[in-house]
Amino acid sequence: MSASEPTQDVVRITIDRTLLRGVAVALSAGALLAFTGAFGMTELPLVSRLAYWLPVMLIGALWGHVCSRLIERHIDMDQRPWLTVVALTLLISGPLSAAVWAITGLSFNEGQTLFLAQLPEFFLPVLVVTGALSALNVFLARTPVQTHAAPAGAKPARFIDRLPVRLRGAAIRAVQSEDHYLRVHTDRGSDLILLRLSDALTELEGLEGAQTHRSWWVAKDAVRDVSRGDGRATLTLEGGIEAPVSRRYARALRDAGWY
Repeated sequence: MSASEPTQDVVRITIDRTLLRGVAVALSAGALLAFTGAFGMTELPLVSRLAYWLPVMLIGALWGHVCSRLIERHIDMDQRPWLTVVALTLLISGPLSAAVWAITGLSFNEGQTLFLAQLPEFFLPVLVVTGALSALNVFLARTPVQTHAAPAGAKPARFIDRLPVRLRGAAIRAVQSEDHYLRVHTDRGSDLILLRLSDALTELEGLEGAQTHRSWWVAKDAVRDVSRGDGRATLTLEGGIEAPVSRRYARALRDAGWY
């Protein structure tokens, strides 16, 4: 099979790190809103507030994850984090306002939806909460995922099992995202597998490396040189592969001794 043809592989179901983080942030915010009695809910019992806010925030997190996937196709979050926050906030807030309007009516209006004229009243509060959570999620994501070498006697990284037969036993130098596929660069050449980078990062634990860009993971021992220009860094790997380092991750990688 040529390096340009995708290798058919068994797709394993793994938990998306960004989804987990978004859900955790949303539920924490929901608990905070419930405990503080935000938006005039201080008169309600705490159980009622939790029963309202936690599902609302969970729905928001799931819808926000979908919106994030859509936006990352058009906006480079590495270079324009604040534009990403604004775009996320606007895209999420409209449909979510309608959902909150409906849930509020069903929860506190004897199981009936509120009047349609009341719908605009929900947009500003939803916009404020969504903006704050979008900013948290975008800037929390600015720390690169780092993977670590497996200790002696431990099982090797699960990602190794995904390599096609011709690359089994090869040293992995980098993993590069290409649409819905990953190009795996090794000392025996490269090939494509069907997997998302966010899922691969979990399975690469056991190999010493780090995410250097939203589309790249690099093995630390493959780095041979680093060049800087136009405010960015580029890693030259063994075999002449060049991997970008986004500004988003540059400081954390520098602090970790990558260059």
